[in-house]
Amino acid sequence: MTQKPKILISSLDVIRLENLIESLSDSEFPDKGDLEAELARAEVVDPTKIPSTVVTMNSTVKFKIESTGRDFYLTLVYPKDVDAQGGTISILAPVGIALLGLSQGDEIEWPKPDGGMLQVRIEEITYQPERSGEYLR
Repeated sequence: MTQKPKILISSLDVIRLENLIESLSDSEFPDKGDLEAELARAEVVDPTKIPSTVVTMNSTVKFKIESTGRDFYLTLVYPKDVDAQGGTISILAPVGIALLGLSQGDEIEWPKPDGGMLQVRIEEITYQPERSGEYLR
């Protein structure tokens, strides 16, 4: 079994995510235990101490698909902020849960729509609220 990478999460994100988890029933959020486990294993730091290379809530991330070299961008958001155009990924999705707290250079497996998995690398955090001094997003 592959060891999970170290993750950092801002204390504000933890508070907001714990409130979100409490507001949802198990049937509304079947992966609740996975998000709780990620929060439990994370190193929690003050938002002003989050490195600019870490995926936080509302961060926009540039990814590279290792097998094709193709890049794509997604923003990790709360469920209320998911857009229909596909530019966002909800924190309630398994991939969203896996992204939170990762750093530039980390790799994860990403499920393909037709089945199977892709190896995806976090190339860059193109926008991070904390880096911009925005703590209320």
